[in-house]
Amino acid sequence: MAKVKEFSVEEKLVAVLTLQKIDSKIDEIKTLQGELPMEVKDLEDEIEGLQTRVNNIDAEIESINSFVKQKTEAKKEAQDLIKKYEKQQENVKNSREFEAINKELEMQELEVKLNDKHIKDAGYELKDRNAAKESTLAKIREVEEQLKEKKAELEKIINETGKEEKVLIEKSAEAKEKVDPRLLTAYERIRGSYHNGLSVVPIVRDSCGGCFNVIPPQRQSEIRQHKKIIVCEHCGRVLVDTDLHDKVKIDGK
Repeated sequence: MAKVKEFSVEEKLVAVLTLQKIDSKIDEIKTLQGELPMEVKDLEDEIEGLQTRVNNIDAEIESINSFVKQKTEAKKEAQDLIKKYEKQQENVKNSREFEAINKELEMQELEVKLNDKHIKDAGYELKDRNAAKESTLAKIREVEEQLKEKKAELEKIINETGKEEKVLIEKSAEAKEKVDPRLLTAYERIRGSYHNGLSVVPIVRDSCGGCFNVIPPQRQSEIRQHKKIIVCEHCGRVLVDTDLHDKVKIDGK
């Protein structure tokens, strides 16, 4: 059975430190992109929301137009009945019949007026809906212009850094394979806990390079010996001495 190679503490530290430096370089590129990807997504979502509003207004306009058509037809029917009753009035035989026809005439005239009012009110509502639609379409055009600018800005940055980022992502994946599994789990957990993504930090001016709390001299001496992996008791980051940190390079830098 093949013997699994045991890595020294220093080798483990070099592996996780290398990963940290690669991931930090990726973070720098993402920082350069800034919040542009999020801004682009927000603008796309805003356009989608505005388009939904336009679609809803269109549905309302269609409903109002259908209502106006219905009331226009009802008005025409009432007007036709008025003509019919006016003609019948010419041939009435008694006052009772005249009164009955006259009552029907009044009802249809009232129906015409009522339909006229509905049509007029709907016209005002239609005007409001069309104004709202035009305002929303203007807003869409404005946001689309902003989106175009943000996309161009983001595309420029991606074009400038895209190749480097792709190479670094591949290197990060390769570097992860060389990190002790338990150490990698801790690395990713700590990395996700801090906005700057730093899991492995050097000692800087006798302090933790992550949280800047002072590291006692005895602790610093233990870190330099590379006999065990030591974490900052304040922030939990893996600590390495400055010499080791400077020794580990990526891309020959």
